[in-house]
Amino acid sequence: MALTLDDKVLTEAFGATSGAGLRIRQAVLVVAGIVLLTVMAQIKVPVPGSPVAINMGTFAVLTIGAAYGARLGLATILGYMLIGALGFDVFQSSTADLNGIAYMTGSTGGYLLGYVLATVTLGMLARRGWDRSVAWMALAMLIGNAIIYVPGLLWLGQLYGWEKPILAWGLTPFLVGDAIKLALAALLLPGAWKLVGNARA
Repeated sequence: MALTLDDKVLTEAFGATSGAGLRIRQAVLVVAGIVLLTVMAQIKVPVPGSPVAINMGTFAVLTIGAAYGARLGLATILGYMLIGALGFDVFQSSTADLNGIAYMTGSTGGYLLGYVLATVTLGMLARRGWDRSVAWMALAMLIGNAIIYVPGLLWLGQLYGWEKPILAWGLTPFLVGDAIKLALAALLLPGAWKLVGNARA
């Protein structure tokens, strides 16, 4: 399957491309992305025996990275992290007693770092056209998930000790859910490109 380089990601296929209009469009996208991340993080399913719950946050992170590109995606995820660091309830399990920096350095801290790295990676892959094909988008999502899990698991091991069942806590309970989210995103982005009439050959 051949891919050709292109300078556009999905959100650049419509709207203003320069001047004040571009800046307004980018600002609106950042705000919309932060809202989406916040809402999706609240959709969660507790996993018995694990300190980390299944949620739709990873789906939102990876989709925003692919749709926004690396730079705008990074601005969005860092804005989300900043709001969370200030103590606002935007993360999946933050509470009145556990929020802000304290939450971010807790059990999900490594995954939050992975969110940032995965957003940039998905943006770079989308810039190369991986978001135009179901197969390539599925591979991009798989890579993005791996990038989230690596720091997430390393941090869990550092926090709780490697004698604990780290993989059982932070990886294996989420594989089925991640496979479903991967399939959904793999269909969503290429489908969106077809709707705007800019699919690659």
